[in-house]
Amino acid sequence: MRSGSRMTAIGLVLHPTKPVDRSIDTILEGARGHPVRVLAREHDRHRVPAQVQPVPDSTFVGEVDIVIALGGDGTMLGAMRLMIERPVPVLGVNYGDLGFLVEVTPEGLPAALERLTRGEFTLEQHGCLEVNSAGVDPASRFGFNDVVLRQGDGKGTVSVDLTVDDLRYGYYRGDAVVISTPTGSTAYNYAAGGPVLSPSSDAIVITPVAPMSGISRPVVLGVRDEVRFTTANDGMPIAVDIDGTSAGELVQGQWLTAVMRQDAAQVVRLSASEHAQRSRVRLSLLDLPLRPDQLLELIPPDLRRNAEAALSRNTRAADRSS
Repeated sequence: MRSGSRMTAIGLVLHPTKPVDRSIDTILEGARGHPVRVLAREHDRHRVPAQVQPVPDSTFVGEVDIVIALGGDGTMLGAMRLMIERPVPVLGVNYGDLGFLVEVTPEGLPAALERLTRGEFTLEQHGCLEVNSAGVDPASRFGFNDVVLRQGDGKGTVSVDLTVDDLRYGYYRGDAVVISTPTGSTAYNYAAGGPVLSPSSDAIVITPVAPMSGISRPVVLGVRDEVRFTTANDGMPIAVDIDGTSAGELVQGQWLTAVMRQDAAQVVRLSASEHAQRSRVRLSLLDLPLRPDQLLELIPPDLRRNAEAALSRNTRAADRSS
């Protein structure tokens, strides 16, 4: 759905446990008087009112024009994976804590629906890692954040060989290996010492966790590169997590490939600049090196004056005591 297009079906993807009734009522109120159906997935039948039509996933994917994900980033990622074969705009309503993908609060949903109706939004394209391996569940093979190879029992080390576009690059031996998209680069990859990639970059990054030998630093690769990891013949079984969820296991001699699938999802952005500002605030919580004056830029303008005054007082007091 782009500006000027007609919306005929809204799909709801719900957080598995959190109550989101208020937002469902808001969406139904916004749809009232318009030829728009509101659909939910069959397994959420018991959580939606009678005005919402529960349908099988195949019908949901085939008929919705837009998806509204009611939850946090995890719910948003689930909606994006669900629609991967037919990417339609996905709007996230935040019922979580920190969120890099979700943009709208439950309180801001009525205004957001008005802007959707008027076509006042942009679409942010997201790629994902597509994983193939005999040891990975086919239903879990798409990762919008990352793919992690780790020891299944939490003991020992991960030992895998790396091949990029059929060229052998070396091997990893350590606690884990993280393969990350730009979207996921602020998660486990960052915690492991990997670089934060710009959301607009066409790249993936491979970061070893606590390396013991072999490749010991992050490697940034192009978006068209195919990476292959092969388990060592003398290694222990390796667990595979995709977007934080267990997806399978690799045993001795098995391999796993990961390629970037571009334009795999469309995320609704009502205000790209406001979203970027909020993301900077969240990144500051990851201890990025910002000076006090740079942190002030993250504070809303109506609160900035008081913060600037407090910073000035603290600076003068520090100067007097030094």
